[in-house]
Amino acid sequence: MRLATLLLSTLVGAALAAPVTATAHAGQAAEPPHLGWAITGTGLVWTATAPIPPGGAAVEFWDGDRLLGMPRPSADLRTYTLDAAEVEDVDALQVRVSGTRLDVEEPAAPSVEAVAALPAPLPAGDTDPGSPGSFATSTGEYELDPITVPGYAVPLEMRAVVVAPVGATGRRPVALFLHGRHISCFNGTQVLLTWPCPASAKPVPSYRGYLRAQRLLASQGYVTVSVSANSVNAQDALDLELGAGARSALVRAHLARWADWAGAGRGSAPEVVRAAPVADLSQVLLVGHSRGGEGVNRAAVDTLSPPRGGDPVRWTIKGQVLIGATVFAHNPAPDVPSVTILPGCDGDVSDLQGQMYVDATRGVSRGTALHSALYFVGANHNYFNTEWTPGQAEAPASDDFRSPPEDPVCSPGTATRLTAEQQQAAGATYVAAAARLFVAGDRRVLPLLDGSGVRAPSADPARVLAHAVGGARSPFVVPDEATSAGGSARVCAQVSADPATACVDPAASRPSPHFVRFNRVVPESGRFAVALGWTADGQAATARPGAPVSLAGSRQLALRLAVPPNSATTRFDVAVTDAAGRRAVLGSVALDGLPATDRVSARWAQEVHVPLPADGIDLRHVAELELVPHGGSGQAWLVDAHGYAPGLPAPRPVALPRVDLGALTVEEGDSGAKTVRFPVSVTGSGAGAVRVFVQNEGDAAYAERLVEIEPGQRELEIPVQVNGNTRWNLEARRTVLVKPVRGAVVGRYADRLTVSNDDPEPTFTATPVTDVVTEGGALTWRMTLSAPADRVLTVVGRPTVPEGAELSTTDVDELWFRRNVAQEDPLPSRPLSTTGVQPLAVIQRGELSGLLTVPTVTDAEVEPVEHIHLNLTSLSSTGSVSGAVTDGTSAGRP
Repeated sequence: MRLATLLLSTLVGAALAAPVTATAHAGQAAEPPHLGWAITGTGLVWTATAPIPPGGAAVEFWDGDRLLGMPRPSADLRTYTLDAAEVEDVDALQVRVSGTRLDVEEPAAPSVEAVAALPAPLPAGDTDPGSPGSFATSTGEYELDPITVPGYAVPLEMRAVVVAPVGATGRRPVALFLHGRHISCFNGTQVLLTWPCPASAKPVPSYRGYLRAQRLLASQGYVTVSVSANSVNAQDALDLELGAGARSALVRAHLARWADWAGAGRGSAPEVVRAAPVADLSQVLLVGHSRGGEGVNRAAVDTLSPPRGGDPVRWTIKGQVLIGATVFAHNPAPDVPSVTILPGCDGDVSDLQGQMYVDATRGVSRGTALHSALYFVGANHNYFNTEWTPGQAEAPASDDFRSPPEDPVCSPGTATRLTAEQQQAAGATYVAAAARLFVAGDRRVLPLLDGSGVRAPSADPARVLAHAVGGARSPFVVPDEATSAGGSARVCAQVSADPATACVDPAASRPSPHFVRFNRVVPESGRFAVALGWTADGQAATARPGAPVSLAGSRQLALRLAVPPNSATTRFDVAVTDAAGRRAVLGSVALDGLPATDRVSARWAQEVHVPLPADGIDLRHVAELELVPHGGSGQAWLVDAHGYAPGLPAPRPVALPRVDLGALTVEEGDSGAKTVRFPVSVTGSGAGAVRVFVQNEGDAAYAERLVEIEPGQRELEIPVQVNGNTRWNLEARRTVLVKPVRGAVVGRYADRLTVSNDDPEPTFTATPVTDVVTEGGALTWRMTLSAPADRVLTVVGRPTVPEGAELSTTDVDELWFRRNVAQEDPLPSRPLSTTGVQPLAVIQRGELSGLLTVPTVTDAEVEPVEHIHLNLTSLSSTGSVSGAVTDGTSAGRP
């Protein structure tokens, strides 16, 4: 059923489950009346056949290729409701999570001609951070009074588990863990996303899921604390930031308490804290999983560049580990070193958007902080937390990579898939590696994280591949507007709707972790790579930065190159040319495609190194990179190239100017266009630049602009045009987004411009067009508005029991019935008033009328006159109509 636009807003009534808030609405039905899509008056609702486990990725409603928005879930995680969306094609409605459909059965097992073998084991590094230390450990918990956070109706719990070394002297560094978005409560097999838990249910102890990594770190001398975030999880669906700011507030509240307990407040600390060594708050490592990764990253931003009016900072964050993390804001803390774990079989954050914690740091600040990405072949999202792992968890848990259908790469039991124990051991090892490098300053572990190509044996049999930016690297080819390419290469747009300019076909479900969209904005300026495509051996590809660069002091050239998943070995000769035209061949590199199916995001750049010559070219003025492929036709993508030197300079973090969006509500007005200034505050000093995206009026697309920040500036000028008229509309909401580009960080990255409606809503009248028909005819009524509206209006009909015989489900067109009711079958035949069928009349924007139609079918049965009675509702108007269908088969009978 093609509808030009269909207004859909909040579900009215309690027939379906209430939205998740800290206090659930009364009257929630135990079982929804029907499953699947439902349109009731002004609501777009989707109900799943079983609870959908909450995860890091956001549930999204789509109309074909157009994002409608992120619905809010019910407490039982079965019903999802979206406010104020306009749908163009009801038949194209979809529910997606990170690109995966939830509202349809998974397709059959992917057909892959040949899955690549596991990467060969890398040589062992000089040290293994996964080896336990010399300290015994002790474990205990504390619970404090909850804290309040703006925008959250229920305070956030302050609960944590502490694992500390026994017998360690002096002040000890701190590692703080934050879990991600998961169910908050359970009662047997029932799972809930609400807070506080009902009396019959228990809280899910997600904060106890990292004990293995905590014990490893504690044995090495760290005081570790893992904090609970169930209250944030239950409330963040109503938060435009999806909980990033609230999780940061929770982390910083715990750190503030530990700062108290390390000083004069130690005597009043919980017993478990007093039994542990005194914490050294100048040496803090943050570890975040899933949305917890985005939460600790925001805490790092809030620490280095505090929000206006924030509490004093009494701790120093030396580094962070981000596991399967979301990064909706694309705002990594550029001067805080990080390690990001990308699970190759992540079935939740399956686009591996955490890659932006590496890529999005380039060019933002000094560039000396190391940002590493680790691709864990065969790891899923959940199993890094034992409380999210079946067989280990106290609450119900599941494998986030869904099987069936069977997947030759990621289904349990395949050669590539890790077991839960293997995954947890590898995760703990690399958390410890980050701690040893960033906090303890042990540079022997650097090759495990910086793309040098070594492994930690304690993580075996996991295959962990690493690449990095920052550290002692010097930028060479970091594709931007000034980059040019030649031969078999072209500069491509990472995020584009145009196949001619995009790096990868925009229709690809898993284009690349490097090409993840910012908040689903397409297109997006300023993001480039170099695409290589050759049809014969030796077709050289060249890439040139905007001006010659200096690689003096670098020992090697480090390239981040992606090749297609499952591809056979691709070999390149690598050469560089200086500004004077002198060319030097540096050597050859070889890359194997990662094992993958179309359910896996494996077009990920592997790091390869070639030596730079001591003489023969001028390394102070290198002008061109050349890659010569061998082995017939193929393709690859150059993400960037850097000069590489051994060692790791101090990151020297700086407090960059900070940008935060506000919210604005304005009156529409009766005529003309006016320009309003959207509130964007700047804290701190210094020059920088951010990119601002403003949603177009009445459209899902965004207009973007680059905004410069001048030293000392306190506000940014973001003009937004608002058009007034005298036609009724719902309260219109337009989203504004901001992301850092250069010399700045972003705190609150999303907010709304709300345009209040100031016009009366039109009423409707219903008049018959054909209200008496013979079988096979269409009953039709015209709905006429008292005035045109500035938004689509929908009149919904609900069958009630008429006088006389009633039309049944087999008296109407089967396709019409199925399109107007969610997941109900017309058989067995039954009266329409006993079903959830809801025929619609859609009145387009600016028009005065629309038709409501009930098509009937002929049959061979002799039947009396059958009737239908519809109660009609729009947003506030009501009415009713009746119709009759005569039996066409009785004509001419005696």
